[in-house]
Amino acid sequence: MNTTHQGEPDARLIAALAGADPSIRLRAALSAGTQGDPRLLESLVARCAVEPDFFVRDMLTWALCRLPAEITVPRLLAELGSGTAQARSQALHTLSKIGDRSAWPAVTALLHDEHDEVALSAWRAAVVLVPSGEESGLAADLAAALGRGDREVQLSASRALVSLGEAAAPVLAAAMTSPDPGVRAHAEATEQLRLDPDSGFTLSSELAERVAATGPDA
Repeated sequence: MNTTHQGEPDARLIAALAGADPSIRLRAALSAGTQGDPRLLESLVARCAVEPDFFVRDMLTWALCRLPAEITVPRLLAELGSGTAQARSQALHTLSKIGDRSAWPAVTALLHDEHDEVALSAWRAAVVLVPSGEESGLAADLAAALGRGDREVQLSASRALVSLGEAAAPVLAAAMTSPDPGVRAHAEATEQLRLDPDSGFTLSSELAERVAATGPDA
C-alpha cells in the first residue's frame, strides 16, 4: 500500500475499512496505524462512528493514536457533538488513550449523557484526564450516576469513583444516606470496593431485589 503522505490517501485502504469482512477491516485499521498517514484521519473517525466489531474499533482507536495529536484531538473534540452515540463514545475513548488534558472540559460535558455507552466512556476518560486538584469535583459529578442503569453501568460508575481514591469518600458517605434505596445500595457497594478492591463488586440484597422486581431502570 502507498506509504507516502502526498496527494490522495490510499483509496484501497479506505475501501477496506468499510469491507464486509471484519478481519479485512481489522487489517485495514492496523495498516492505517502502521502508516500513520494524517490524510486518513477523516476516514478513521468516520469508521469509528459505525464500526460494529469491538476489536476493529479498538484498532481504529490505536490507528488514531498514531496520528499527530495536534490534528487528532481537535477532530475528536468536534466528534463529541455528533448526534450518533457511538461516535461520541468512541471519540471519548480515543481521547482518553491520547491523554491530552485539553480535552477535559469537553469530556465532563458528557458525564451525564442520556446514552449509557457515552456516559461510561465519559466516566473512564474523565478519570484519566482529570487535572490535579479537580478530583473532588469530579467525584461529586460521578456520584450523580449512583443508582443509574444495570449492573454493568453501575460497576463502571463504581470503578470510576474508586479510581479517585479518597476524593470519592465524602460523596459516597453522603450517598449512603440517600432516600433512594438504589443510590444507597450502589454507594455502599462502591465504598466496599474502594476500601477493599479485591472484594469484587457486590450490590446489596436491597438493590438486587429492586432490580429483579422492577428492572434496572426503575
